[in-house]
Amino acid sequence: MADKDIKKVVLAYSGGLDTSIIIPWLKENYNNCEVIAVSGNVGQGTELDGLEEKAIKTGASKLYIEDLTKEFIEDYVFETIKADAVYEGKYLLGTSFARPIIAKRLVEIAKAEGADAICHGCTGKGNDQVRFELAIKAYAPDMKIIAPWRTWEFKSREDEIEYAEKMGIPLKINRETNYSKDKNLWHLSHEGLDLENPANEPKYDDPNFLELGVSPEQAPDKDTYITIHFEKGVPTAIDGVEMDGVSIVEKLNEVGGANGIGITDMIENRLVGMKSRGVYETPGGTILYYAHKKLEELTLDRDTFHYMELVSNRFAELVYYGQWYTPLREALTAFVDQVNTVVTGDVKLKLYKGNIIDAGVTSPYSLYDEDIATFDEDEVYDQNDSAGFINLFGLPIKVRAKKGFIK
Repeated sequence: MADKDIKKVVLAYSGGLDTSIIIPWLKENYNNCEVIAVSGNVGQGTELDGLEEKAIKTGASKLYIEDLTKEFIEDYVFETIKADAVYEGKYLLGTSFARPIIAKRLVEIAKAEGADAICHGCTGKGNDQVRFELAIKAYAPDMKIIAPWRTWEFKSREDEIEYAEKMGIPLKINRETNYSKDKNLWHLSHEGLDLENPANEPKYDDPNFLELGVSPEQAPDKDTYITIHFEKGVPTAIDGVEMDGVSIVEKLNEVGGANGIGITDMIENRLVGMKSRGVYETPGGTILYYAHKKLEELTLDRDTFHYMELVSNRFAELVYYGQWYTPLREALTAFVDQVNTVVTGDVKLKLYKGNIIDAGVTSPYSLYDEDIATFDEDEVYDQNDSAGFINLFGLPIKVRAKKGFIK
């Protein structure tokens, strides 16, 4: 499809710097095409305030604000927690698993509106372009995708700000505090400015930096106890009070943030090949991952527990790489769901100045047998059996030694 044939575009719209200037840019470069803005609500909170007025004023014909929060938490986030999936051991995938659900809704609206193309504001250096476009390809393989950052004249966020000022587009940022941020119910990321130099310590003492909580130094000098109940790997209650998934994350964000939990400073390997540095705030998510893993320690047998570590790493890569709608991710989810059939019980934790401290775990599926594990006298474990076990287990080493192969 030639550019002149594009008459209607659906835009993934956040109201941030990139997407704010994309609306007039599209109309300038695609023959005054109609632009339909779509905002996926995955828990951005006040960031959605005033979006409709802003989108219309900057040239959009309409704005959809789609509430995806419940589906996002229960069908994407919780499935990832059940897999213990953490990218490179630190990143809890806050932006990664928000993109597929938003992109899927973009396609649904584009089809309903008869759009000729879908547009996103992701940069050519980032991971999100992949996440959006793989999801679009999964549900609309022939849909044209417009990615302005690959073709337009702007080379920096400074250029974008100047264009916004020229076009009279109001922005919530300025040149001095222009961190690149992504926020949803699960997390908040900070990139850019002083964070681009790994030698710089993040400005945790700046009251305008952290938003979901406080630094450990600023947390109260008093511990907080909390008990989370899981059913088949899914958190269902806090301190005995049953809650839906969204409420659980909101509650744990509040409690975790107040205690300085879940602040991660990370240099990660992006899918496109470069390293990037970001600070992530994930207070509730950090607590849930910790609690879920603790319950697995009690309920999974050794071989399954160890194999889950392999699955967790691969699952995290799939989510990070934008491969949610793939056969492998679906197959791994089936395995993870089966493993989690015994991950039921209560995990009690103590939160104190950025630390999560174990305070007890129980489960009807517990594999811990006190009679066997005790250091005191018992009648169920014959310690003499261990000699034969060690002889057989060490037989390959013994044979190599007798042959003189061990140096």
